[in-house]
Amino acid sequence: MYQHFFESNPLIARSPGRINIIGEHTDYNYGFVLPAAIDKSITVAVEKRSDQQVCLYASASGSKYECHFDEIRPVGDWPDYVLGVVQQLRDLGFALGGFTLVLDGNVPIGAGLSSSAAVECAVLFALDHLFGCNLDRFRMAGIAQAAEHAFAGVQCGIMDQFASLFGKKDHAIRLDCESMQYEYIPLQMEGLKIVLLNTNVSHSLASSEYNVRRQQCEQGVQWIRKQYPTVRSLRDATGEMLQNCVLHRDTVIYKRCRYVLEENQRLLSACTDLQNGNMAALGEKMFRSHVGLSREYEVSCRELDLLVNWVATDPAVLGARMMGGGFGGCTINLVQEQEIDRLVTSLGEKYYAATGLQLSAYTVSIENGTAILQ
Repeated sequence: MYQHFFESNPLIARSPGRINIIGEHTDYNYGFVLPAAIDKSITVAVEKRSDQQVCLYASASGSKYECHFDEIRPVGDWPDYVLGVVQQLRDLGFALGGFTLVLDGNVPIGAGLSSSAAVECAVLFALDHLFGCNLDRFRMAGIAQAAEHAFAGVQCGIMDQFASLFGKKDHAIRLDCESMQYEYIPLQMEGLKIVLLNTNVSHSLASSEYNVRRQQCEQGVQWIRKQYPTVRSLRDATGEMLQNCVLHRDTVIYKRCRYVLEENQRLLSACTDLQNGNMAALGEKMFRSHVGLSREYEVSCRELDLLVNWVATDPAVLGARMMGGGFGGCTINLVQEQEIDRLVTSLGEKYYAATGLQLSAYTVSIENGTAILQ
């Protein structure tokens, strides 16, 4: 499918989307996350050019974008996830030049599976090999994150890019977003599957409210630091600190910060559950996580809440919660394998009746991270 764009055999890189088992909105607060790479991925094919043009093509839409290498700037569309990476590499002093790139993939857009990070990591991995930058994966994660900040305008944490780059088959990654230390946690999925239910909505609040939540958490930390100057982030805070320094100033910011502290503790306990093979206990924590995201952090929406509430009484579902930034996208569900078809059919009918929208379902497996295919 790529060949007619290139003069010879291109370099091809693949980077997966990701799920997050538990631990949402904790990464930019330097807490813990538990992501895993999935079998939905972005693929890019690249080839050097003899001129200084950057020529980008998106296979799915048939759209293209071209600019001179020295005239890279945000354009407000899909090329930004490529151009942002190029800008970061150029600003770091790497000797890049013109190239042709074709982008394809099957990570659903707007589903909260981090298609943007998959694009950034695939592009970065490909350009690193094409131009001999010799970057390690840790540095790539930071560069891809910076590209999203600068070009897409989303002040995301490091989780999405890290999971895409460091994924390991049949394992989740317990990542400490303060120290960047990580540990692979086995996912023992005997008889169970991870099913993602896509609301097929993406409310306009998503990006703006994401940044607002980040600002609210930072404000809570500033208030705590006045009394406890060694506190650098919510990672260092305690419930007592929140009560002493935040509650009397702003009850909304107090709720936001309290959720982050509780979610970190849920995640650490969930890792113990996984190591013990106790998927039922993990599922209970996922349900509680959704309550926190919906009522305390307030990043859910009616459609997400409907899906989680419906499965909460279904014995085939061990756990469920909204996943990603919020205000749309997917719920993640632990489902008994033999019950998936029944569940999806039943929920699809109820969801359409309640919202007028189609429900999409993806059963995903846990795969390895970013790699060169050829």
